[in-house]
Amino acid sequence: MNRSTRARLLTGTALALTASMALTACGGGDGASSDAEPKKQTKSSEPTAVESPLVASYDGGLYVLDGETLKLAKTVELPGFNRVNPAGDKDHVIVSTDSGFRVFDAARQTFTDAEFKGTKPGHVVRHGGRTVLFTDGTGEVDVFDPADLAGGKQPEGRSYTSAEPHHGVAIELADGELVTTLGTEEKRTGALVLDKNDKEIARAENCPGVHGEAAAQGDVVGLGCEDGVLLYKNGKFTKVDAPDDYARTGNQAGSDASPILLGDYKTDPDAELERPTRISLIDTRPAKMKLVDLGTSYSFRSLARGPHGEALVLGTNGVLHVIDPETGKVEKKIEAVGDWTEPLDWQQPRPTLFVRDHTAYVSEPGKRQLHAFDLDSGEKLTSVTLPKATNELSGTVDGH
Repeated sequence: MNRSTRARLLTGTALALTASMALTACGGGDGASSDAEPKKQTKSSEPTAVESPLVASYDGGLYVLDGETLKLAKTVELPGFNRVNPAGDKDHVIVSTDSGFRVFDAARQTFTDAEFKGTKPGHVVRHGGRTVLFTDGTGEVDVFDPADLAGGKQPEGRSYTSAEPHHGVAIELADGELVTTLGTEEKRTGALVLDKNDKEIARAENCPGVHGEAAAQGDVVGLGCEDGVLLYKNGKFTKVDAPDDYARTGNQAGSDASPILLGDYKTDPDAELERPTRISLIDTRPAKMKLVDLGTSYSFRSLARGPHGEALVLGTNGVLHVIDPETGKVEKKIEAVGDWTEPLDWQQPRPTLFVRDHTAYVSEPGKRQLHAFDLDSGEKLTSVTLPKATNELSGTVDGH
């Protein structure tokens, strides 16, 4: 298998985006605005920094909001379908655009000079003080320390090129091992592991349709398969078999506070869009899977973890389910939004869950609203109505 590894200075400049195209799948425009390519700020013209900023995409741009008050701080015009993920520090998010991954300083509401160019930017993973980007169109994996984003410059980092471009994902562990998927544009089969010196030390090709990742307590990694979950633990791969012959767990959420991963669970390979009501809880200690039926469906943007390791699922009945991952018991139900239906097109807006510390943020596109809830009390903290319906919802998260 041909592959290349290298450490290099990744260079690029932010580009104005005018074309709209579909970015990699997982699973308006009025109001105050700025240019898609904001001009560099002078000291006198720098905007007031936003505390704990949230960033939500809409059709035509990004909204930057104060994470405490939900006050809309700025609207940034940005054509195309754009995805948003935390960059791993207190100031920045990663915006996936038509041209690649761009670094957005959410606190100061402006794009920086840092950009990772490439077609079909895919998964963004934060773990162990490292942020990892996977570009599906090239198979490129870029790893960097999010602390190096300070100052707006391109961070130095580790880079690896997959043997074949594919819709993949990668994660770097605390000891420098890099777990990254195997596949082609037509077929994905498993994962391999490189040590900190980029030497292959493990490989598994028994994970058909590998998609998505999550990390559990103890630096254990789970990768979703179409027949279970592939775990990488203590230097070895272990397969967790699902109870059904076809069982896709392509979206997962992990927590450093729990050895149990939360995953979705789909069993119909022929469905145009399956709307499952069961979730999977993957215990990484005995490598076993438990299924829990919530009695309501959910989407790939419905899964998250709480500050104590709680499993969180936003159902299409509008309820945010707080689940004990050890028992599978729903311990709390928070009435978050109204009933909703998952759209057939994965790029279309639907209620989305984003969690930071003890606060759960839930969007309600049908009402152009965004809500904040205290996870401990279940109380609604505040809400805001925005000029347009939001799609993706994320924010800054310092650390992993």
